[in-house]
Amino acid sequence: MTQQTHEPGPATTTTTTTGTAVTAASATTEVTAAGERDVPAPLAPPFPPLAEPRPLGEHRVWPRTFHDRLTAPLPGLKALARFAREGAVRPGPEGLADIPRLPCEPAPLPRVDTRTLAVTWAGHASWIVRVGGLTVLTDPVWSRRILGTPARITPVGVPWDSLPRVDAVVISHNHYDHLDAPTLRRLPRDTPVFVPAGLGGWFRRRRFTVVTELDWWEGAELSGVRFDFVPAHHWSKRTLTDTCHSLWGGWILTAPDGQRLYFAGDTGYGHWFSRIGRRYPGIDLALMPIGAYDPRWWLSDVHCDPEEAVQATLDLGARRMAPMHWGTFVLSAEPVLEPLTRVRAAWEKAGLERDDLWDLPIGASRILD
Repeated sequence: MTQQTHEPGPATTTTTTTGTAVTAASATTEVTAAGERDVPAPLAPPFPPLAEPRPLGEHRVWPRTFHDRLTAPLPGLKALARFAREGAVRPGPEGLADIPRLPCEPAPLPRVDTRTLAVTWAGHASWIVRVGGLTVLTDPVWSRRILGTPARITPVGVPWDSLPRVDAVVISHNHYDHLDAPTLRRLPRDTPVFVPAGLGGWFRRRRFTVVTELDWWEGAELSGVRFDFVPAHHWSKRTLTDTCHSLWGGWILTAPDGQRLYFAGDTGYGHWFSRIGRRYPGIDLALMPIGAYDPRWWLSDVHCDPEEAVQATLDLGARRMAPMHWGTFVLSAEPVLEPLTRVRAAWEKAGLERDDLWDLPIGASRILD
């Protein structure tokens, strides 16, 4: 199976491992001048055209490793030694003092119809997305604690028993704060799940029956809603022996009427955002990570800081941004309330409309007008 390490270019015909002719593409190498943003026109067609959707639940053969997709080297011995010396992985007492001020306002989910795009932040990277008549969970983590991390500092914004029927789940990558086995065990095993290449076996071993694995730039459809898997600046690891054995990325969800949402998952800042925006123009809302960024020398390759998240939203050409990946688990050294104050300042500095920054409290919802 050929790995799509670059954005596809003009469509060509290739053959899958099963011998079926499909639409694929050759690599492109666009160079953007320093300081310029490649922002797609809102109504521009995708370039290149999107590939035909893959079949749901398709079993596929993947490479053993996706190391060639890394956009930065993983930390070596020198970096690990510095990390051990400095040990700045949690904020000090002054950085934790604002925990009681973290915004958390649980409320009932809004009523929606098939033409409504609505989002509810459950905390961290977990959203309840209502799109095209479907209810989709992103990286659902309803557990109080995840491996290797202190217990969550804010409650889950939406009780599990208050959820409507879950029509689908999307997973960005296999890190424990994004792939939570105790939460996923609560789902019916026939729930459709959309996962990165190489991660399907994890779900099938847990008896999920409709598991769709996708490579970057591939998509599938469920009840008229298209799910496209797109690149991210990150990595994957769940055990001592599986580093980069599955892919990582974000998701574009497109409703039948064209409403479009981008869920970034977990990512650093880099060149992929402008390319995603060109290929999926007219993004109505970008769910962007803004936390777990300090110290920068250790985390900048894999986690955006608030200013980079705003710039990434501009690169995408997205009309609105909703911050996430902060205020739930203490994963790094920045003060717990700092991501929110910095993203608001960066949004204002960029001259963007305040109403287009959906800085929701945990448990709150917003409907696209």
